[in-house]
Amino acid sequence: MKNKKPLVPKKYLLTFILITSLFALWGFANDITNPMVAAFQTVMELSVTKASMVQFAFYGGYATMAIPAALFIRKYSYKSGILLGLGLYAIGAFLFIPAAAYQEFAFFCFSLYILTFGLAFLETTANPFILALGDKESSTRRLNLAQAFNPIGSLSGMAVASFVVLPHLWSDKRDATGKIIFDTLSEAEKADIRLHDLAIIRDPYVALGLVVLCIFVVIAITKMPKVSSEEQGAGEENSVKQSLSNLWNNSIYREGVFTQMCYVAAQIMVWTFIIQYADHLGINKATAQVYNIVAMSLALSGRFIGTYIMKFVNTRRLLAIFGAGASICTLGAICIEGMVGLYSLVLISFFMSIMFPSIYGIALENVNPQDTKLGAAFLVMAIVGGALMPPLQGMIIDQGTIMGFPAVNISFGLPLICFLIIIIYGYRSFKKGLKVQS
Repeated sequence: MKNKKPLVPKKYLLTFILITSLFALWGFANDITNPMVAAFQTVMELSVTKASMVQFAFYGGYATMAIPAALFIRKYSYKSGILLGLGLYAIGAFLFIPAAAYQEFAFFCFSLYILTFGLAFLETTANPFILALGDKESSTRRLNLAQAFNPIGSLSGMAVASFVVLPHLWSDKRDATGKIIFDTLSEAEKADIRLHDLAIIRDPYVALGLVVLCIFVVIAITKMPKVSSEEQGAGEENSVKQSLSNLWNNSIYREGVFTQMCYVAAQIMVWTFIIQYADHLGINKATAQVYNIVAMSLALSGRFIGTYIMKFVNTRRLLAIFGAGASICTLGAICIEGMVGLYSLVLISFFMSIMFPSIYGIALENVNPQDTKLGAAFLVMAIVGGALMPPLQGMIIDQGTIMGFPAVNISFGLPLICFLIIIIYGYRSFKKGLKVQS
């Protein structure tokens, strides 16, 4: 009987652990930021559409920097990309200090934009690095395992938002009927509250910047192995033009990039607007964020459960199945008013759990090692879906009602479309995989 190859070989174990910690690090940034849309909406007196520019700035940073990040690590190394990413991450976090001092919403958006320059470097680097740390056949499982620690960071970010930020925002105080009283205050009173609340929003990001600097030092002094195309030397990389041609002619990869864009759009819409959905039911921000924490807990459990199931069920088939589950739950959030609709919205996260790493792994599975870095960049660039769709959903929510139905419910038709695309991709890639095997 043949010995099965380990998921992570011993020689790569320390590197795997260190790189996996980065998944938690950007998970924290993602999910402490999502509830900030609602926080800024109130304290800066913004529409939902304008407040969702937080997400446009955050995920727009990925779109801007993913390709430069890939070109950087093609020329240097995975380790260099990680260190530069951590440096940009810290700078963006520390920019919250002057942003809070000037009390400018645009400055906060700019800070997040720079912060996600760093995240673009980290994700462009870490995902293909994890894929390369072991046997190719187990690469998607290995990435799902590493990505399982992303929700741990996300839960930490949500916990900080729930217990450190949102409950202490004076702008979210309500009267006996549950209505926010901030709008009824004088300009002088609003100014004092704004000064207090922006400091509350600022402090976790500053603390995060200090943590990032510590991790920067640890990785800087740790020797990292060279893998796949790095072992072959930079001179053997395909030209950018050749890599682009190879990637475009790979239909599974090409469709994977589009599907990943749809997935990230769905994820950010679901996790950002849970608070608005709950607010429509008269639930305050701090309590509503608890539902986000439950959602992320389901995503975490789903990631581990899904990774285990992949030992027995083809990843592509499982992706389509989980896409169907997410679609059914989204229909529940749209069609069912009240708490049952909110529960359906929360349950979506269980089915979203495996989607990002599975789409990523499927798309890169048959990509040449010489093209992997650039291929990874476009998959990270696809995170721009999280920048483009939330403002559109915000515009729908701002309508209040649509044909007699709550606009916040109707708005979740957008993630529903995204989940249907994921089902199609899972099914198509599964069928193509069967053809290749035969």
